[in-house]
Amino acid sequence: MKKQLFFKSCIIASVALVAAACSEDVELGNVGSDTIETPEGSVIYVTDHEGSRSYSNVELRDNATYSLSVNTAKALASDCNVTFAYDLSVLDSYNKANGTAIEALPQGMVTLANGGTLTLAAGATTASLDYTITSDGTTDHNATYAIPLRLTATGAQLGALDQTRIIFVHDLTSLPNCFKSWTDADGNVHEGVKIFSCMEVNDTNPLNNLRYTLKNSGKYMVDALIMFSANINYNAETGKVFLHCNDNVQAILDNRDKYLKPLKDRGMKVILGVMCNHDRACISNLADETARLFAQELKAACDAYDLDGIFWDDEYCSPIYPAPPGFVNPSNAAFSRLAYEVWKLQPDRWNVAYGYSQTGSAQEVDGVKPGTFIEYVLPDYGYSTSDWSSNYPGMPRNHMGACSMEFAQGRFKGYDQLRKLRDGGWGACMVFAMDPFRGTASGQDNAMNECAKAFYDDEVVVSDVKYSKDWK
Repeated sequence: MKKQLFFKSCIIASVALVAAACSEDVELGNVGSDTIETPEGSVIYVTDHEGSRSYSNVELRDNATYSLSVNTAKALASDCNVTFAYDLSVLDSYNKANGTAIEALPQGMVTLANGGTLTLAAGATTASLDYTITSDGTTDHNATYAIPLRLTATGAQLGALDQTRIIFVHDLTSLPNCFKSWTDADGNVHEGVKIFSCMEVNDTNPLNNLRYTLKNSGKYMVDALIMFSANINYNAETGKVFLHCNDNVQAILDNRDKYLKPLKDRGMKVILGVMCNHDRACISNLADETARLFAQELKAACDAYDLDGIFWDDEYCSPIYPAPPGFVNPSNAAFSRLAYEVWKLQPDRWNVAYGYSQTGSAQEVDGVKPGTFIEYVLPDYGYSTSDWSSNYPGMPRNHMGACSMEFAQGRFKGYDQLRKLRDGGWGACMVFAMDPFRGTASGQDNAMNECAKAFYDDEVVVSDVKYSKDWK
């Protein structure tokens, strides 16, 4: 991974907006309330789990439960009952009005809690109804289906917009995924080793992670893409640390539906690499307040592009000594603080550390062990199997990586080493610079087959489809 990289600054728009919103001197202008119509009085209206008042969109990767809420701007004087009923005529009207031919999701796949009836109690302003979608395996994962609902109310008036509701469903449950397992000699089933593909996206299309599947199970081999790499940088004019991307990283983020969503649809995590970039800002030298502000930028980026976490790489840093205001001397303690601040803002996303330099270990922060706020640690290439317990207290071995491979340089691992990884309880393996157009392509295919045999007792199937870089 130690390869010189040059980046052009590219500030993510949503990040800038969040940073502005956090400043103390920001003045909020008029929102334009004439465009937001909120019913008042005895009129009730409906929103979904994302707050949408028009249509709902859900992607189904497993049986899932969502909710619809009935709301009123002013509490009612008496109870109001609202009934949600599956009604094909609602979809017929929609298709005729929009010139579409969307099919209804079979009614048997939809269960409305309490028979589809909820009560908005007197004195309350909101109440929710759950609905559960259970795939029957008959849908096409490339198609969009609809759940058509008609609403009726007693005790209050539904707004015209709220008398029908269409929930658009993209059912991905039939799509092969990457959730793998293996069975020991005693018949016990174990979670499969996770393969992290740390990919140089300057010249490689992320869709190449779809090329490797398992012969017997049909599962995808790659569990997580690490986009290598965005950067932490320092703006000398503003005195601020910020996140920036080169043109290649930004092009992929801006076209996430083309390059990233197909991976996520198959259950792969998409993680943004963050690396130092030859100036004073490092992921291991931010003062506490600087770390908190930068963590907000990273969360904004993850939110904007639907990313699953951050990969930390402490390379190519040029710290200033003594440390200027806003910075400290590089240390694993400062890295730990930054990772902790990111975890606090988005505990459902992953922090993944590259076990090198100051990220080779982490410390407890505010009483929280690094094994809690760091999800995985992936070692440098010189290690086959090492126990990281003392470097990352609290981290279980099945969240530690081993046997990292550097595909561009032909640094592969064999079956015996990889099998030792699995049998010893390690739970992750990183491959760097996967690319079918490299001179090492045949070696990459062989290395992935060794992983398939050692990790999953299976064989690899390599797709003939190769994805070239097709952005500028």
